Amino acid sequence: MTTTTTSHRGRRRAPSRIGRAAGKAAALQKPRVLLALLLLLALTSVMLLDGYLRAEVGGDQRVRDGASSSKVPDKILNGGPILSFRGGQATTVSVPDKTIALTFDDGPNPTYTPQVLEILEKYDVPATFFVVGSMVSRYPGIVKDMVEQGNEVGIHTFTHVDLSYQSDARVNREMQQTQLALAGAAGITTTLFRAPYSSETDAIDNYSWPVYQKLGEDGYTSVFVDTDSDDWKKPGVAKIVKWATPSKSNGASVLFHDAGGERSQTIKALPKYIEKMRAKGYTFTTISGVLEKDQSVNAPVGQQPSGVNTLQAAHRAATGATLYEGKALIAAVAVAEWAVPALSVGLMVVGVAVMGRFGMMLILARRHYRQRNKRRFSWGPTVTRPVSVIVPAYNEKECIANTLKSLAQSTHPIEIIVVDDGSTDGTSEIARDAAYELGMTNVRVIRQENAGKPAALNNGVRNASYDIVIMMDGDTVFEPDAVHQLVQPFADPEVGAVAGNAKVGNRDTVIGAWQHIEYVMGFNLDRRMYDLLRCMPTIPGAIGAFRRDAVLQVGGMSEDTLAEDTDITIAMHRAGWRVVYQEHAKAWTEAPGSLKQLWSQRYRWSYGTMQALWKHRKSLTDKGPSGRFGRVGMPLVVIFQIVTPVFAPLIDVFTAYSMIFIDFQAALLAWLAVLGIQLVCAAYAFRLDKEKYRYLLMMPLQQLAYRQMMYLVLIHSCITALTGGRLRWQKLKRTGEVGTPAGVS
Repeated sequence: MTTTTTSHRGRRRAPSRIGRAAGKAAALQKPRVLLALLLLLALTSVMLLDGYLRAEVGGDQRVRDGASSSKVPDKILNGGPILSFRGGQATTVSVPDKTIALTFDDGPNPTYTPQVLEILEKYDVPATFFVVGSMVSRYPGIVKDMVEQGNEVGIHTFTHVDLSYQSDARVNREMQQTQLALAGAAGITTTLFRAPYSSETDAIDNYSWPVYQKLGEDGYTSVFVDTDSDDWKKPGVAKIVKWATPSKSNGASVLFHDAGGERSQTIKALPKYIEKMRAKGYTFTTISGVLEKDQSVNAPVGQQPSGVNTLQAAHRAATGATLYEGKALIAAVAVAEWAVPALSVGLMVVGVAVMGRFGMMLILARRHYRQRNKRRFSWGPTVTRPVSVIVPAYNEKECIANTLKSLAQSTHPIEIIVVDDGSTDGTSEIARDAAYELGMTNVRVIRQENAGKPAALNNGVRNASYDIVIMMDGDTVFEPDAVHQLVQPFADPEVGAVAGNAKVGNRDTVIGAWQHIEYVMGFNLDRRMYDLLRCMPTIPGAIGAFRRDAVLQVGGMSEDTLAEDTDITIAMHRAGWRVVYQEHAKAWTEAPGSLKQLWSQRYRWSYGTMQALWKHRKSLTDKGPSGRFGRVGMPLVVIFQIVTPVFAPLIDVFTAYSMIFIDFQAALLAWLAVLGIQLVCAAYAFRLDKEKYRYLLMMPLQQLAYRQMMYLVLIHSCITALTGGRLRWQKLKRTGEVGTPAGVS
């Protein structure tokens, strides 16, 4: 064993300008994490708002029968259709003879309401529209046209809910939200109200009466029906006209619908009804017009301020906070109305990409397995010459002894170069002691000032004695034949680098099991696919081999990115070398044991990959091998490792959205179908790697929790990239629980 010391133990290199910038950037990571969480929250809020607004409005039927009316005064039950509480006393107003107060419920609707307005304008007939707040917020322009045309509006709740069983808070929310929607759409509020599922006053019962009393105290006038067209039943034009006609010459509050379903019969019946009633000598007015005729408005008509339209006397100009909050609501809904369809398209694209990736992985992985496991397959003459194994180490006291112990069992001749990157925990001493105890004379320990992993690897390459160098992490243990298997592809002179099969050693925890699934399914299936396509993007830092001359040719391990393994791999491609995957070369690595450590590692990987892709962006326009990677490998990496994972959670978001607002059973079955496809792919990957299937039991939970975390990590990385942040190489906390290969279960 030889020991080389290149610096004093206590010395530290003065921080560079880049190092200082990285330190400053580290202070910005928490805000970026918060921004990533805010983006997820914003997406969830948009989906919830859209689902809330899209609550279906059904037919205008009662939801109770036979409820007692013992608490309702008889004069109300037998009174007119307009109920108010002026002076604290409940009073009703009837529509005068030969007068029709034409009312419409459940709108606005983008198809039918404009047609209704066109008919009313043609016949110069005003009407009162009882609008649903959610529909107002979605179609504000229709409501604005409605008011400007001279029609009156009233509240029909925000979500078309029966208020009889709701709390006071829910009742207030339904009214206030609709008022805000009206303020944002038309700049008004209103004092008129019609309850969903209401009819004539004699249907008021002990459940609904307290609601009308409360709203009356708040200044609302409740409007009921004298004559119901029952157009929602779609009985035919003739019956709609007949049912909407009052008996004899009685006046009536008449109910039609301009939304809540298919209303083509209403559109056909409305002109016929207007013509029929005018022929009988009827006039049309609004609810406020009825109140004016009954002389029950707040002030005599002659004393009203100039400019007041008695047909719209229930309207109030929205001002102050109400007006601005209303405009904000309309704006938020506009965003949701645009975002959800856009996200739906994105979901379809992501779905196709995900399914396409699974299909490609299965087909190409199977071909790769069959090709590489044929009896006649050979890379060439067996490689038996010694190779150099470089182990960069920074504060690896928990793991370095196990790493050396595994290398001591290697079936291939090796020299081992441990590069201690300024450790402060005695890593180099532990390495020397372990080598001595194991009787290893092929170990050199090189100490250097703390300069980072790329510098440590470059130092090892410079000091390597042989033409093939193997790079591994200081927390990794090799199978006895890992080195021998790893170097066999170098029998092919076109091969410049080889990726090994990294496996999770500490897989008996939930987090470890999730990463184990990810390594077997995601990493190794991907590598088989990329190998056949000759565009493998990353040789894992845990186990990879290189021709020493090829590493020097591309300038060594670069410090330009945080993903030095991805950077060097792409550089090898661009230099014309072939990069392959050797599935039989297995190494066991210690995966992060906590969510915080996992976040740090994946954040570095994701951001480093983005840096490497950006660094080598010119390969898109290069010719030869460099151009091949740029036009094949780079798009695949961007699509499958950045774009698709970022948007993959849309599947879960839309599943939740569909379960809540559309069809729970269908959405659940669709989600289970996607999970089933993933399980099939994972099971096949486990079969190829000869892994135990029991870990797949963790996969459903992985989809619900782990994938969302990876999504946030990618968002975090994208934000860092867009804001120009930099990170330094981060050291993860290790426990040393991954021992020699024989101890791994």
